[in-house]
Amino acid sequence: MLAIAAFGQSCAGSDPGAVQYPPYKVRAQTEVQDGFQVSVAVPTAGEAAAIYGVDLAEKQIQPVWIQVRNKSNSPYWFLTSGLDANYFAASEAAYAFHTASEKTNDEIDERFDSLQFINPVMPGTTASGFVLTNLDEGVKALDIDLISRGDARSFTFVTADPTFIATRNRVNFDRLYSPDELLHVDDEDEFRTLLEGMPCCTTNKQGTETGDPLNLILIGARRDIIAALTRRQWHPTEVLHVESIWRTVKSFVQGSRYRYSPISPLYVYGRAQDGAAQKARATIHERNHARFWQSPIRFRGQTVWVGQISRDIGVKYTLKSPTISTHVIDPDVDEARRYMLEDLAYSQAVNKIGFVKGVGEVRQQVPRFNLVGDPYYTDGLRAVMFFAPRPYTLSDLDVLDWEQPPSFRRDPELSSAGGRNN
Repeated sequence: MLAIAAFGQSCAGSDPGAVQYPPYKVRAQTEVQDGFQVSVAVPTAGEAAAIYGVDLAEKQIQPVWIQVRNKSNSPYWFLTSGLDANYFAASEAAYAFHTASEKTNDEIDERFDSLQFINPVMPGTTASGFVLTNLDEGVKALDIDLISRGDARSFTFVTADPTFIATRNRVNFDRLYSPDELLHVDDEDEFRTLLEGMPCCTTNKQGTETGDPLNLILIGARRDIIAALTRRQWHPTEVLHVESIWRTVKSFVQGSRYRYSPISPLYVYGRAQDGAAQKARATIHERNHARFWQSPIRFRGQTVWVGQISRDIGVKYTLKSPTISTHVIDPDVDEARRYMLEDLAYSQAVNKIGFVKGVGEVRQQVPRFNLVGDPYYTDGLRAVMFFAPRPYTLSDLDVLDWEQPPSFRRDPELSSAGGRNN
């Protein structure tokens, strides 16, 4: 049996004698499998400072609270590296806050040591404590792996920072479509036809001009998709507000990285993107970024999302953008599509992939242009990914016998000549 619930919900109420949990535990999530109950929570930066007595976020450290109840007959070990391969040891993090006072340092060391999660979790016991991970703003995917002799248990959670204003926070996904608007389909051939009939491209707000091609289809629960993206270091985008604008401007001026930089709105189904994700590179000028819209299609009960991905390779000034400046995309949009397909395959949450027809072939010699005048070319296909709770290895990946991307996207004469012609 698998159950997910908010930790402490049953304790909430008006009873003055009820246990009062700290806010981060009220937000905690709990998952139950046979013989195990695992709860997790991520304190906000302010809550973490109150717990540890120092500003962990200033050092890019984020504590994760974990509680494991072991009802089995064997001891189990929690694999910290599965949560964050670059986690901070408690003593290491404590040392970062040492002062000239030896007494103060001893107090810091003692506090950090007393708060950490201790292995193993013995039979019939409950263990809890913190693991110090690298700071993720907005959304954090938590993979909890427990092992014993001859057995392993895996749990996945997605947590959201209530202080982070992400694009998706503004969307009520349950009310995007009325029941009459939903298209429920079980037949695979009918489903494929519906995917090919989706809008070809993004548009402007008025719907009078077309932009980037819609080259992604994602099928699955939002929770599994967000977990897969977060696990592969894709970050949510902030909405435009004073602080995010200031951080964006500062990153442009300094040439630094801003992992949560806002992205401009594009439109499908008459609305701006329901969610967005980006993977920043060395500077704000270079990143992979994707936008997603929930479609009205439901395949065998699963939600279907349509998306657009491109790779930013620079910036330019243009009057076509409300901010006067915009990113320049790599015209080879299929490369960005392939990158996301391969990247998310490593998330252990993709169990099936395929391709369907989309915008149609656009040759490199005769490109099309997006809404800000950037050229692009494509084989015209959309990548289709099916998501499920992890773990799925690469050898488990099922490849659908649908459309096949061509080996070469240019004329055979150009391909046989070897490489690109300038």
